Amino acid sequence: MRIHRSRAAALATAVGFVLALTGCGSGGSGGTDGKLKAPTAGTGTPSASGTPAASGTASASATPTAAGPSGIGDPASAAGPTPTGPDGKGKATGGTDATTEDAYAYTHPCSARNLTVKVTSPQGFPATVRVVTVTNNGSTTCGLDFHPAIGFSATGSALGIQATPPEGLGGAPAHPVRPGATTYAAVDLNPSGGGGPVADEINILADPSHMPNADGVSLPLATTGTVAKPRVGLYHFTARDSLDTL
Repeated sequence: MRIHRSRAAALATAVGFVLALTGCGSGGSGGTDGKLKAPTAGTGTPSASGTPAASGTASASATPTAAGPSGIGDPASAAGPTPTGPDGKGKATGGTDATTEDAYAYTHPCSARNLTVKVTSPQGFPATVRVVTVTNNGSTTCGLDFHPAIGFSATGSALGIQATPPEGLGGAPAHPVRPGATTYAAVDLNPSGGGGPVADEINILADPSHMPNADGVSLPLATTGTVAKPRVGLYHFTARDSLDTL
């Protein structure tokens, strides 16, 4: 079930996001408070609980870090035809609402304004691991890139360090997130335990392939950590499954 293909374009955009952060102060929203298997379709629930999550709603109102690619609008009006049926209301044959099926996500990227992004330090996970969660608050299924773009800041200044995702990714065109569902991406700040700067904030762009940098959010890390050669896992339907992709 684990298949691969080049994702150079997505990774290049992710690098652009973090490098753009180097020259700007972090602006964020939220409270105090990754060859590998690409995610498969489905839904899930958190696999671990932890410290109160910092959260933020990714939106065009977030503090811009640099100019990026054009944004994507509401999933219901994004590129690609909306499946319709005899009733003309987006119903597939047999009465199934096609807009809530996983395949709908392949042509309908998530809109930042419909997402809530959080970060936590789950119990039972390595001390260097944080988990990013992305919840779809919209009424239709939408698609995310295989992983978020991740950077770090300290005392309000970007560290210029990016988390590296797995190589040779491939699979479905996008990772689907159904209405009301949450997906998870594990981030290991310091896999080898080496020395480095201490980060107190994480910078997250939920979908580096389709969202401009302005849709990124910067959230406080409830537990600060040394950052050295960080890695980000693939989006998955449980935090533990994402951790396994690091």
